[in-house]
Amino acid sequence: MNDMFWTPPIRKTLRPHQSKAIELIRQSLGKGFKRIVCQAATGFGKTLTAANIIEGALAKGNRVIFTAPAVSLINQTVEAFENEGIQDIGVMQASHPRTNPAAQVQVCSVQTLARRDIPEAALVIVDECHLRAKVIEQLMKEREDIFFIGLSATPWAKGMGLLWQDMVTPCTILDLIEAGYLSEFRAFAPDIPDMTGVPVSKGDYTEAGAAEVMAGSALMASVVDTWLEKGENRPTLLFGASCAHAQQLHEAFQRAGVATAYVDAFTDVVERQLIEQRFRAGEIKIACSVRTLTTGVDWPVSCIIDAAPTKSKMLHVQKIGRGLRVNKGTEDLLILDHAGNSLRLGLVTDIAQFTLDTTKPGEKQTAEGKEKLPKECANCAALHVGLTCPFCGHERKPVAGVETVDGELIELTPKKAKEPTKEEKQAFYSRALWMADQRGYKSGWAANLYKGKFKVWPRRLHERRIEPDQAFLNYEKSRRIAYAKRKGAN
Repeated sequence: MNDMFWTPPIRKTLRPHQSKAIELIRQSLGKGFKRIVCQAATGFGKTLTAANIIEGALAKGNRVIFTAPAVSLINQTVEAFENEGIQDIGVMQASHPRTNPAAQVQVCSVQTLARRDIPEAALVIVDECHLRAKVIEQLMKEREDIFFIGLSATPWAKGMGLLWQDMVTPCTILDLIEAGYLSEFRAFAPDIPDMTGVPVSKGDYTEAGAAEVMAGSALMASVVDTWLEKGENRPTLLFGASCAHAQQLHEAFQRAGVATAYVDAFTDVVERQLIEQRFRAGEIKIACSVRTLTTGVDWPVSCIIDAAPTKSKMLHVQKIGRGLRVNKGTEDLLILDHAGNSLRLGLVTDIAQFTLDTTKPGEKQTAEGKEKLPKECANCAALHVGLTCPFCGHERKPVAGVETVDGELIELTPKKAKEPTKEEKQAFYSRALWMADQRGYKSGWAANLYKGKFKVWPRRLHERRIEPDQAFLNYEKSRRIAYAKRKGAN
């Protein structure tokens, strides 16, 4: 009866890269491939692309299975498909109210699919296919008549090419940034942890080993202080090295007066929804996790704090990708890389792989060609490749007698701090004077705060007052915290 009042949704128009993806998949099918991976960068619009593929299958009378790697993604996938006019949808996930085995489209959690009879289908679309679900790979081996399409921003897992037959790449992260679909970003490496001797298991640092390095008091303090000084009060995702480490950082930010939440695999759907709502409303500034928020998160993020060292390019790209969507008000992404991953693995725009890995079990995975590794700008401290900093225009110049290779410097000139302008100094001093008045301090407090930042006393500056902005408030708070720590250590 409700169908009488149902209004068809306004369909979204496919973007050029989404249309190209569907065409490349169609061409691959025409070559006889039946298990095809579409490499789709974060922010690509995988769900909309999948909806159009499903619509084509339904038009031919075929049944479709769409698998999601996490329970938290089920409802948002169903909603996205319905927004594209797909109505005959059933859900396979615990005792979900949308359970309907007769529906033409089944949206399934991988975990539930592994425990139940798999429904009949001519097409299976596997979201985040790089996660290598056993139930999917077993189904591939048993049902050669089914077509499989895998979706992933990082389909680089070991041995994927032994089951999947072809990979299409309609665009790269850099392509989407240049087209305006993803945001520009600036990356900084405030800390470079020493990972020498940290145990490695299955190609990555062990969680316990990485956490032991990152949980040092100096690094923990640096994460908080850096965000207070440079984070611009942006909505932020923080990635810790372990649950305990992420929880410790969550508590450290709370002690600093920053509204922070903690999310892990045991955070239930209702609590996670509440955290997301508060994050979107600005009531929570930082959400801390380990890997729970690396996939399927479409939150308005404009700062990433990476405090989890990794040797995995897949994990590195997935983490940074959480902040690459364009958000109104902060159209760029700020990356505070305390783990040194950008220096170790490269910037996400320079990491690419265009073939599926065919390493057999027991064999060592062959390393891909080395990406261009960034270096810190001697002027503004941003990470970049090449000779000229794209953020401040500073040009790296080789030291006399030092060779260069393919345009990349072997050695850099010493770091030189950027000289602040007189207007910037005046603005800081005026805000400090305003703060002193509000707190009943003498003007000498403002002068001392100024000297702490600029290393000189405020000479020949006006005594006018202006209200502090958030950057000043963050800096002033970071100095109070540092003072309290020094006093407590004495």
